Amino acid sequence: MSAIIMPNDAAIILPNEPVVKRANRLKATKLNNKMVNAYWEDLFQAKEQGRLVCWTEGVQLNPILQAADIAWCHGEAAAALLAARKESAGPQALMESKGYDRELCSYARTHIGCGVMNQSSSAEAQALLQTDSVGLASRIPAPDMIISCYPFCSTGQQWDNALYKTFEKKVPIFNMSLPWTWGNKASSKYMSGPEYRENVAFLKKQLQDCVKFIEGITGKRYDWDRLSEIMGYVKKAAEIRLEAMRLCKARPSPASFFEWTNSIAPVNFLPGGPEIVDYFVQKKAEIEARIAVGEGSIPQEKYRLWWDGIMNWNKIGWLADKFAGYDANMVAGRYTHMGFWQEPQVIDLKDPLDGMAQNYLTCPISISAPQVIEKIIEHCEYYEIDGLILHAARTCRAFSYPQYMIADAVGKRLGLPVAMFEGDMVDETFYKDEVVNSRVEAMLEAIDASRARMR
Repeated sequence: MSAIIMPNDAAIILPNEPVVKRANRLKATKLNNKMVNAYWEDLFQAKEQGRLVCWTEGVQLNPILQAADIAWCHGEAAAALLAARKESAGPQALMESKGYDRELCSYARTHIGCGVMNQSSSAEAQALLQTDSVGLASRIPAPDMIISCYPFCSTGQQWDNALYKTFEKKVPIFNMSLPWTWGNKASSKYMSGPEYRENVAFLKKQLQDCVKFIEGITGKRYDWDRLSEIMGYVKKAAEIRLEAMRLCKARPSPASFFEWTNSIAPVNFLPGGPEIVDYFVQKKAEIEARIAVGEGSIPQEKYRLWWDGIMNWNKIGWLADKFAGYDANMVAGRYTHMGFWQEPQVIDLKDPLDGMAQNYLTCPISISAPQVIEKIIEHCEYYEIDGLILHAARTCRAFSYPQYMIADAVGKRLGLPVAMFEGDMVDETFYKDEVVNSRVEAMLEAIDASRARMR
């Protein structure tokens, strides 16, 4: 209880207010935010600097563009940024008004909406430009080319076709087909077997053709030495990132899944250079310092959880605090720990396209459900996970399609309880907090009951 002393010395007894538990965020995250802001400001000024601009979607093609001194806008990154800054509703509403269903990929709807807003000649753009709500979407420079390399997602190809039409079919476009590794044959394993090597060769040839496409637009010979230099930074940053992630096996875990979602930009769309290496060096050092003194990413770690699904980009900090309130540490997740240059050891700087193709093909939506399940089980065992949170992104079927199989297989084999809820990566209208609360609480109760039986 607590007391408030009044002027007449009478005391009013009030119940203690509950202690608010918040996530213990890493200080290095501020450096990430600084780099992200610098990247976007540089992109916004690209045209004034006389640079060509490429709009790209899917896997991390930015090193190929950076080596040719081409500025790039990664569609998913743009949509995530707008969602995090509460500016995605405008482009989404605009696309709904043009007949695009809300069930379509919210990444695509938001990015195509940026394209419409970018077309200052259109009536829709003129109306939006006269309001105060256009924000960053209208600042993204128009593309001089469009390149797509989308894994296992038909929307990815249609997304670029819609952009092509938005810009009146006047912008050169290059589409790559990223094959799915079915893994039905006994010889087909994760990153090995004839099927895998055939897929690598198939994609590598397309990457070579993509370089020729770029040479045709720039009129310049491609700088392969520059690409190798950039990929050297990418490889080093990815290696340090994985080392830092593995350190989070410690109890309490010094960093959470939410921290790693905040660190995707350097291994997704930021320029490859010493800055991204320095960032992960600092992040790893801070994690090591926390381990040395037993400091966790939440005040009291009682549960260790796995997140399956894309992040709700408009709720990162909010969800981090929500789970901290449950004493639940979201230690790792498929989106962060199974993607984004997650296999840096195969990157050969003498032949960078081969290693790039291999990393693109091991994206967690480019491999079959059995292989995905085996990798998730490996992670859950390594990080000593107590339960699975499955976030079914309403408008991303590609990421959500295997989740019932994941819940069944991982839950049964490891004896872990599962909580599934629906939300979305960008469109926050699909998220229902009361559903999340009830399902998470039921799962944590199941963990407690299991522990009681073990005792």
